[in-house]
Amino acid sequence: MRISVIGSGYVGLVTGTCFAETGNEVICMDVDEQKVQKMKSGIVPIYEPGLEELLQKNIEKKRLSFTTNLKDAVQHAEIVFLALPTPQGGDGAADLSFVLKVASDLAPMIDHYMVIINKSTVPVGTAGKVTNILLEKVDASMFDVVSNPEFLREGKAVEDFLRPDRVVVGTRSKRAIQLLEQLYQPYLSDNCPLLIMDEKSAELTKYAANSFLALKISFMNEIANLCEILGSDVDQVRIGIGADARIGNMFLYPGVGYGGSCFPKDVEALNNTSDSNHYDFKLLKAVIDVNERQKTGFAQKIIQYFNGDLSGKKIALWGLAFKPDTDDIRKAPALDIMEVLLENGAEIHAFDPEAMENVKQLFVRDKIKFGKDPYEILEGADALAIVTEWDVFRNADLNKVKSLLNRPVIFDGRNIYDIEKLKKSGFYYNSIGRETLN
Repeated sequence: MRISVIGSGYVGLVTGTCFAETGNEVICMDVDEQKVQKMKSGIVPIYEPGLEELLQKNIEKKRLSFTTNLKDAVQHAEIVFLALPTPQGGDGAADLSFVLKVASDLAPMIDHYMVIINKSTVPVGTAGKVTNILLEKVDASMFDVVSNPEFLREGKAVEDFLRPDRVVVGTRSKRAIQLLEQLYQPYLSDNCPLLIMDEKSAELTKYAANSFLALKISFMNEIANLCEILGSDVDQVRIGIGADARIGNMFLYPGVGYGGSCFPKDVEALNNTSDSNHYDFKLLKAVIDVNERQKTGFAQKIIQYFNGDLSGKKIALWGLAFKPDTDDIRKAPALDIMEVLLENGAEIHAFDPEAMENVKQLFVRDKIKFGKDPYEILEGADALAIVTEWDVFRNADLNKVKSLLNRPVIFDGRNIYDIEKLKKSGFYYNSIGRETLN
């Protein structure tokens, strides 16, 4: 099939590349000339395991191409995906200006029937808004607007796209359904249904899914905080409740809070939708509050250990990305934690396998120093703070860590080390919801 993807950010690039992988002819369009030139050369502008290899393969097979020209991208397309930014506005609502602007630009270019799909995460009612914009210039028989939300995990996006657990399609159009059934057929299996629903329900499904996962994370963080007070072990509690099939064991890991481009923005957007429709979604507000407290609470543990004064203290920080296997630092807990530590006089030396260049663009260079490897930043440090659970940190040589630190102190915000194994190590070890080792 002939597919156009408008917007070649994280979602758009993965979507376009993976559709090309199953034999479709795909054109990805983006307004960023420099980024488009990189992609034409086979260079992926984001870090996502497996994506660059697929992109280069499909460019070589001439199934995947890139352009900055909207008309070139859509002139032969049967299906047009809108994978555009919907950033969080000051009131928490999703900013639809990019989506609606492209819809307006697209309208005069529609000279044959096409399905226009909102792939971006958009508020309930967006499909209707796009439809109304197009109807100002295009006959209704020439297009259908569909909601087809993505459920991609950063770090596993290629795997999630090629082997999804469900595909959600929001439309009442039989013609659009037939096209999308054909498009998604290679990805469907007995364990992966194609779920057809109305547009508003599909839009809400995306927000509901991410908000529920954020709820599970915040709930476990609250349980972990209670464990620290009661002397319980959150790892044991997590295993105990996760064995219940009604609950499941995913997203039950406590830590320093959730971050990234999806959960914070989507939870806030759903909360804004609720407020705008005069519904007080109390549970959602609590999820947001708990997450913010969790990030600053980790920093406060470090401050309290040093009796409220971090002046002249060097803190080594492992992990800047909001999760492993990505360079994404959007709403990353590390950013909030570093701000609190800096405000209290700390000197921060940080390392992350992929995200350091992105962080360098946000902070004044003399405030944070960056190392070439995890061990370089430990020398002479008064404590190590672990914020992202990269495997390179899980598999660290703790004897080497101890020898390099000024004092053997670890604050583990992701519970990556086994308590029992550390008991004879001589570390002061403070984790989330578990026994503190002195």
